[in-house]
Amino acid sequence: MKKVCLIIAVLFIVVLIFSATVALLSSEIQMGEKVALVRIEGPIVDSKEILEELKRYERDSSVKAIVLRVDSPGGAVAPSQEIYEQIKKLKQKKPVVVSMGSVAASGGYYVSAAATKIFASPGTVTGSIGVIMEIPNLKGLLEKLGIKTEVIKSGKHKDLASVFRGIGEEERKILQEVLRDVHEQFIRAVAEGRGLPYERVKEIADGRIFTGRQAKELGLIDQLGNLQDAITEAARLGGIKGEPKVIQKKERVSILDLLMGEVHSRYVDELTNFLRIH
Repeated sequence: MKKVCLIIAVLFIVVLIFSATVALLSSEIQMGEKVALVRIEGPIVDSKEILEELKRYERDSSVKAIVLRVDSPGGAVAPSQEIYEQIKKLKQKKPVVVSMGSVAASGGYYVSAAATKIFASPGTVTGSIGVIMEIPNLKGLLEKLGIKTEVIKSGKHKDLASVFRGIGEEERKILQEVLRDVHEQFIRAVAEGRGLPYERVKEIADGRIFTGRQAKELGLIDQLGNLQDAITEAARLGGIKGEPKVIQKKERVSILDLLMGEVHSRYVDELTNFLRIH
């Protein structure tokens, strides 16, 4: 029993030393003017974490500019719009530079359009300014299985877009009108964010994708370049002289990782990450 208690005590001491060392390194390296790196990766299904990150860097007076690394094929409309609006507000106070990864299309381009400046690689897949709704129709399958659904509703369109039956002509018109309105919002957001005429954006807003090079010719992005180019430009726009210090949200290290013998490798990773941002 004493041996177990001793082992637990030693593990807790290791955790405390690790936490204190990382905190010390963090405080030392994060002094001075900084560029914050925020990553938007994968499908955009929720905006909460990104909004919290952006607001935190907005309040941090040592952060002079923000770089958004966008590598997303798109996602839900509302979260994309929320991030777009937050970036639009933020860039009034601090420059926001987007660095597009492999793909920044649909919602990925929506959030990017609000930025102060957009960088992309020549082969980045971007654009796809459009809206889509896909509704499965299981009616035939259910009929073959002998399954029938009974619907009780308060209005004739309450089960609009039900997967258990097809879409009637009237319903199709309703859904098409919803998509038309959202599409128009998208076009206007791009036109406003990029400073382009509405009609010019509308001409290319049919869902087609572009390479980074094509997007530059169309005015959808500003410059061809990689993440480091975007960081350098953000630092310049933020008035930072010399090599900028870059900060970003760190992955949390759990107690379980430490107990499973991961402390050494994670500790080395933390040190390596800190060394990279000098």
